[in-house]
Amino acid sequence: MLEFAADAGTGGGGSWLTLLAPFVIMFVIFYFLLIRPQQKKQRQRNMMLLNLEKGDKVITIGGVHGTIAEITDDIVVLKVNDASKLTFDRSAINNVSQKKETVEKKEKSNEK
Repeated sequence: MLEFAADAGTGGGGSWLTLLAPFVIMFVIFYFLLIRPQQKKQRQRNMMLLNLEKGDKVITIGGVHGTIAEITDDIVVLKVNDASKLTFDRSAINNVSQKKETVEKKEKSNEK
């Protein structure tokens, strides 16, 4: 019994590496499957928010559809219909449904 206890205390030279390897592999898997795609999605969202322009048709997080009437660094005023304008934080914009150029081309083609 003493011999067994003495052998258990000395252990192999690479035992801490074999214990650490599964954690490293799990971190690499989490990074490529969860962390990296989320960072990419966040970068795309930030670029979309930075590229907002007056005249873009957008959809808010709450589902309100409108056209940007005014825009500042933090505030976006949406024209919902001819009489209604709503003010939102820039971060409340979820999606750009049509860019200003697309809207203008569509209106020109409807006039002809």
